[in-house]
Amino acid sequence: MRTNSRKRLQKAFDEFHDIRQLSEIDAAKKIHACGIDILVDLTGFTQNSRCGIVALRPAPTSISWLGFPGTMGSFLGGSFIGGGIDGMQLFDYLLTDNFITPPEAAHNYAERLLPLPHSYQPNDRKRPVADTPTRASCALPENAFVFCCFNQTFKITADFFNVWMRLLKATPNSVLWLLDCNRWAKQNLIKQAALHGITSERLIFAPRVSIAEHLARHAHADLFLDTLPYNAHTTCSDALWMGLPVLTCVGDTFASRVAGSLIKAAGLDELITYTLADYENKALFLGANPQVLNSMKQKLMSEKMTSALFDTDSFTKALEAIYKNILEKHLNQTRSV
Repeated sequence: MRTNSRKRLQKAFDEFHDIRQLSEIDAAKKIHACGIDILVDLTGFTQNSRCGIVALRPAPTSISWLGFPGTMGSFLGGSFIGGGIDGMQLFDYLLTDNFITPPEAAHNYAERLLPLPHSYQPNDRKRPVADTPTRASCALPENAFVFCCFNQTFKITADFFNVWMRLLKATPNSVLWLLDCNRWAKQNLIKQAALHGITSERLIFAPRVSIAEHLARHAHADLFLDTLPYNAHTTCSDALWMGLPVLTCVGDTFASRVAGSLIKAAGLDELITYTLADYENKALFLGANPQVLNSMKQKLMSEKMTSALFDTDSFTKALEAIYKNILEKHLNQTRSV
């Protein structure tokens, strides 16, 4: 967690307990002793996950949110520390929105769905942004059209990379700006580009920098090209916050519908496609019509403080209402027992 964000969080709560050094059992005991009514887990099946704490049921209600883009399912006895009843679901609820998980998809989730009004993702209006770097310092040609994708390179599939190569061929004086994740991915992408007749000079790799510097360099990109089946998530909202249009292709899983949710909340539904062919055609059109992109950029920048995606106050009130409703429901059930 970023130091400044941690300090803000500590100041925002009446009580703040750091349980990193506690075992899962001791952490569960601590949560229970604090009388927590609703336990929210932000990691899911990701690195350093501590879902074993949730499996011990230290709070009456548990919610999965943000960390893992999908259902956490149920677990078999002994799968987590402390075991459990065979087939018992790990979480009671999943925070989502109706674009990511349409009502008809509810049967695919072990949890009961809690849809937020616009997007499931919270956004911070106070994120730091550095001074805009020069194009030269970003290794970008001065007058080139810049397609970009700052997703982790493991999200890039052959189908989408092939589309991007065709876009570079069809768009004069264009480059593809990618995140430099590791030397092996970089080498492989350059090699694959060469097979399409695209020289290495047209693939620009952005080095890892601080979040403030990363946000600032978005100013030099023209169109963000999303990936499927794993969309841009935070990467998408970062781009939209900086006024960079994001073109996505929607799938049928949680992870493949997040960018569509964010783009819709930002008011740019025309950048949501549902087939690879439509995605490619839209990218070709936008590459040939930069004035359309400029209009989108102006819309994002002028509405960034009012769009549903970045309306922190409204998001907070909606989340609070969901928590209050869950707590009231639990208390009513307790009284009726």
